[in-house]
Amino acid sequence: MSFSMRTNGKLLLTGEYFVTEGAVSLALPTQLGQTLEVQQSNSKGDSKLIWKSYSKDNTIWFQATFQLPNFKIIASEGGEDHLEVAENLQNILKEAQNLNPSFLKEAKGTWEAQSVLEFSRDWGLGSSSTLITMIAEWAQIDPFLLLENTFGGSGYDIVAAKSEGPLLFQKFNGNNRWDKSNFNPEFKDQLYFVYLGKKQSSREALVYYTVTPPEERERPLPRITQITHDIAQYTHNLEDFEALIEEHENLVQSIIQQPRAKELYFEDYWGEIKSLGGWGGDFVLATSNQSEEQTKAYFQEKGFDTVLKYKELIKEY
Repeated sequence: MSFSMRTNGKLLLTGEYFVTEGAVSLALPTQLGQTLEVQQSNSKGDSKLIWKSYSKDNTIWFQATFQLPNFKIIASEGGEDHLEVAENLQNILKEAQNLNPSFLKEAKGTWEAQSVLEFSRDWGLGSSSTLITMIAEWAQIDPFLLLENTFGGSGYDIVAAKSEGPLLFQKFNGNNRWDKSNFNPEFKDQLYFVYLGKKQSSREALVYYTVTPPEERERPLPRITQITHDIAQYTHNLEDFEALIEEHENLVQSIIQQPRAKELYFEDYWGEIKSLGGWGGDFVLATSNQSEEQTKAYFQEKGFDTVLKYKELIKEY
């Protein structure tokens, strides 16, 4: 029962936080993603699964061995968090088997699984969601159920993992709805993605949001949805786009009461800055009417060396 699959990473351009409340959000799948290959290496001996996770430089950052079919952890090694990573993976595999009782139930001998990240683990492009999507495909189960029963989340990243380009996503009455987006800005050469240097946990980011009373959280939903549609369909020039993302930033700030990334790091920047996903980490989007050299030099002088152009990172139809 060999298996092979590749999935995309993701960025959430609009609707962060509010996507969990039903706002329509614009998601961007990335050209960088993750692969998973599984095969039986030996049909004899004790039944076990050897898992190896590779970084983008093709070095192993995590390795664990699980007893089959109960996924008991026999051994794990890697960085300081290797045991936590092993337990998280164990939970995913157990839940996959719970949703499909035949998953690896009769597996004999030694099985080897290799996952390879195409981006840095710290970038927040979806190392977990891409893995959830691939394991669900391997186990032939619903990836949204697997996500809900393990890490939780809105599910937009599950859709982005298989999407060929930008998409509109909405979680509505417990159901997930999505469609291809026409987002293809004429000014894409003036859009940059800047890595802030630290990974932001989605669960931690939501703490600021969930302490706000539900009626307050629901208030901006219609406008967030409208901004999403405007950005996806009607924006043809950079100035309109900048006005919309600034308004979006202010709406989010009014709810979570946290400073904008522009206020924290780029107060003297000539363009607009928008957080992508949970505020406080991962990537931000930067607009610029200056040259690529001037733009990258600004961020590098501030200590932010990872600056990618839109075409370098985003997958397009």
